[in-house]
Amino acid sequence: MVKTIATNRKAYHDYHIQETHEAGISLLGTEVKSLREGRANLKEGYVLIKDGEAFLLNCHISPYSHGNQLNHEPLRTRKLLLHKNEITKLWGSVSQKGLTLVPLKIYFKHGKAKVEIGLAKGKRQYEKRDTIKKKEADREIERHMKSSRK
Repeated sequence: MVKTIATNRKAYHDYHIQETHEAGISLLGTEVKSLREGRANLKEGYVLIKDGEAFLLNCHISPYSHGNQLNHEPLRTRKLLLHKNEITKLWGSVSQKGLTLVPLKIYFKHGKAKVEIGLAKGKRQYEKRDTIKKKEADREIERHMKSSRK
């Protein structure tokens, strides 16, 4: 059973997502409780690979509402739990092809917090406009189809 906590819709707007990977996250107790409340933001987040380890940076997990002075830092760097061969494959893609790793969504799967990271290539401004036009056209077609069925 999968319960989605937060999605990064901005990533789908700003990047072409080429492939996705699932990774575990190393979290503190108050971070898990805050995620269960649905208080996370991935908008400015990105993944950095350093010394053979993957880290999630700039991902905002709000402090736990019932926490005390031992609450966590909202923007702290969190380690991603991936196999070594996955990390080397991702690092090779990022270093050679000019791609980047962005978090797409955080969710709970079988009681464990997971993050879906995407190997992404940046969109240019005109590509973003084309994507918006296509979505609007699809919505308009759907609207006409729905009204013609009645």
